[in-house]
Amino acid sequence: MTKTSHRGGHRPYRARFLATGLACLLAACSQDPAAPEADAPAPADGSPPAAATQDAPASDAVAALSADELRAAASKAYQESRLYAPAGDNAMEYYIALREKQPGDAGASSALTDLLPMTVIATEQARDREDFEEAERLQALIQRADPDHPALGRLAGSIAAAREASQARAQQQQLTAEQEAERRRQLEAERAQQQQAQQAEAARELAAQQEAQRQAEQAAAAEREAAARRAAEQRAAEERAAQTRAAPPAPAPAPAPAPASTLRAISTPAPRYPSEALRSGQSGEVLVEFTVAPDGSVINARVVRADPPRVFDREALAAVRRWRFEPVDAPITTRRTIGFSSGN
Repeated sequence: MTKTSHRGGHRPYRARFLATGLACLLAACSQDPAAPEADAPAPADGSPPAAATQDAPASDAVAALSADELRAAASKAYQESRLYAPAGDNAMEYYIALREKQPGDAGASSALTDLLPMTVIATEQARDREDFEEAERLQALIQRADPDHPALGRLAGSIAAAREASQARAQQQQLTAEQEAERRRQLEAERAQQQQAQQAEAARELAAQQEAQRQAEQAAAAEREAAARRAAEQRAAEERAAQTRAAPPAPAPAPAPAPASTLRAISTPAPRYPSEALRSGQSGEVLVEFTVAPDGSVINARVVRADPPRVFDREALAAVRRWRFEPVDAPITTRRTIGFSSGN
């Protein structure tokens, strides 16, 4: 049997599209509600701020997970719209940790490419509402995901400037302790109210774009296949017409087709790897039965067995229908196993 595998990622960088589509919805990011306000003074003994102390256990817990555990946690967080919050339990952190453990993981890199634009937007939203600890947490995630991201310098400068402006206003207004506590309560309430709807809408946008891309790729593949069939039919018609017009004294014998007992492949393109299976690291195989027509094209392809069911069937059939073999003297029905491996 012939096994083929596929590995890779998809989806172009859509920062501008997401920024336009989600700007009205994204009003805030999320962080640990217990984190102190950005303009609170640092401890006099030089110890790290409270926010950094609270984030450390979550980061340690994420780092302690195995690659399989990280992949499963990332996929679950992605499906539940925990894209970049709360801290220590979101798809962004899990995928970053997975890629740090396995730098060549294509699924993690593909997911991070999708998550980066909306994380930049969420960082700006946190900065604008003066939630500086959350803005700096998200900025740090962007730094880990892509140290060369073009927005990093701008975000760092704008967060620092906004923090200074906020501190200056606080000094001018001389906020009382009660006013400051109320402001923090309002900020935490705003986070809790907006976070779930914000991330769910972003996840729906991503799913719609992925489905549109998948349909476009299928339509393009079908058009290419139809064009190839039309070209082959045209060439065959021209050859028959030329043979009819020619009247040689002794016609040369037509090339003998391949024996019915053998099949020689001319082109067996690999199947496309389903994006959700690639992201979750899922592998499998599909046993396909098909008939090779006398002209070498594939007809009557069907799935005999799939493990797991209905995950790779569509792409396996689409690939087999594009296969081409040398001509045969009569239709031949055969079976091939199409393998899918994420390479992890």
